[in-house]
Amino acid sequence: MKGALSLLALASLCRSFVYAAPHNEDQVVLGNIPFEMGSKIKSSVLDFIDDGKKEILKGKANMEKWLHAGKEFIKQDDLLYELVSLPTLSSYQLRITEPKICDPAVKQYSGYLDIANDKHLFFWFFESRNSPKDDDLLLWLNGGPGCSSSAGLLFELGPCRVSDEGHNTTYNPFSWNTHANLLFLDQPVNVGYSYADDGTTVSTSPAAGKDVHAFLELFLSRFPEYSTQPFHLAAESYGGTYAPNIAKVIHEANKKLAVAPTPGHKHINLASVVLANGATNQYVQMASIPDYVCEGPFPIYDDPQGPQCQALRSKVPTCQRLIKACYTFGSRFTCAPANVYCNSQLLGSLMQTGVNPYDVRKKCDREKDGQLCYRQMEWVDTWMNNPKNMAALGVKPDLTFQSCNMEVNRAFTLNGDGMHNSAILLPDLINDGIRLLVYAGNADMMCNYIGNERWVEQLDTQFLEEFGSSKSVPWKLYKSGIQAGKVRSAGSGAGNVTFVTVHDAGHMVPYDQPEAALDLITRWIMNTPLNLDHNL
Repeated sequence: MKGALSLLALASLCRSFVYAAPHNEDQVVLGNIPFEMGSKIKSSVLDFIDDGKKEILKGKANMEKWLHAGKEFIKQDDLLYELVSLPTLSSYQLRITEPKICDPAVKQYSGYLDIANDKHLFFWFFESRNSPKDDDLLLWLNGGPGCSSSAGLLFELGPCRVSDEGHNTTYNPFSWNTHANLLFLDQPVNVGYSYADDGTTVSTSPAAGKDVHAFLELFLSRFPEYSTQPFHLAAESYGGTYAPNIAKVIHEANKKLAVAPTPGHKHINLASVVLANGATNQYVQMASIPDYVCEGPFPIYDDPQGPQCQALRSKVPTCQRLIKACYTFGSRFTCAPANVYCNSQLLGSLMQTGVNPYDVRKKCDREKDGQLCYRQMEWVDTWMNNPKNMAALGVKPDLTFQSCNMEVNRAFTLNGDGMHNSAILLPDLINDGIRLLVYAGNADMMCNYIGNERWVEQLDTQFLEEFGSSKSVPWKLYKSGIQAGKVRSAGSGAGNVTFVTVHDAGHMVPYDQPEAALDLITRWIMNTPLNLDHNL
């Protein structure tokens, strides 16, 4: 089993085992000055917070609570937080601070969801740059499992992007908060800035869904101004497994609330689920790997009938047999073996080709580019471990940020979580009016667009026949008129079921094609068809 797991480590962010970006445990960088990690732990957080907060905290004991102007506050880890709780969610509370970094021009909130006083999920919120009181609310989750959504923020679609090897950030004109109020959440516990006091972690997607729902209830109770707009749940990579489970929890809670209203709880206006280069139905998606690498737009092997392609195709029947057993029985004893076999046999050899699996147009030199093939992932770690940034965000000062946590990854892998069929959770949502957008960059090998389009075609919803008979049509950017990809949809507006292929983009579409990604998400949340060339 140990040998099989070492092969599994070759698999990617999309699947259920990843390379963790290497982290230098000896030092982080503060400005251009080496800052010893041991010094960071010993240093007072007061060195990094502003004078106003210092004055408020002066003379107060750690964990002391007090009321001011009708709000409750707490001093914890020598940091100042507003405290938010609901009597009906006794196991949860929210700690909130207000940073002014990344994009100081917009209102921000960050902090922690505390779960049963021993688990803590980090969040970071940015108001819309356009019209916060009118624009929709969007929650973004990265996958892994075990990879931080803060990495997506600083690397892909947030208001700023990490630069200068992690010493600075630059303004991102294509941030998704251009027309949306934007939330990022590091989940499950022990991912990114999230942590557990006792070291335990969540290892299944259904368990993660309950915590995300509690977070949204607390956040919207504190900030009701964002509760009336439509809410969109967007997730990338392994988020294709997370998001359907989270959406199911939210939808079922909404239905219970309609029957039996609970004081203080809000109906969460779940309008859509957005899956970005996701892993959702592995029975279909794993079988598409030989088709993509042998006959796709950027083939790795020159001869579709050559020995490498034949060898890959020969592995598909066994892989699908194992996944079918996982779908039937749902236990880790059936799902973990499917995970091991399919990842090692269908992806193992491909990871040794020297190709960047997230963008097969590029080579990957892991000594130079890092284990995840993008140096910027290491820059994210550097920026997030800057004590000044940590203090501004209300982060526990002795934490060490890692873009991806291999222990969390391993826990999900050994449970076989990623081999469950998350696609079967979507039809009930869609039939009840919740829209689905699935998009994929055509240069991504790990969650390739061929497999993603195939499982969407098979979704047994009231739009099954309409989507099946639909054709891919050009999607052109409004501002430039350039064709950014192709779109298929069924339903009205931007579609109730919509699939988009993004041209010349890999696994991280907002990184490779930022203008196209913003055009896509803006039209989607405004429910404007992608095949029409009119003003947003």
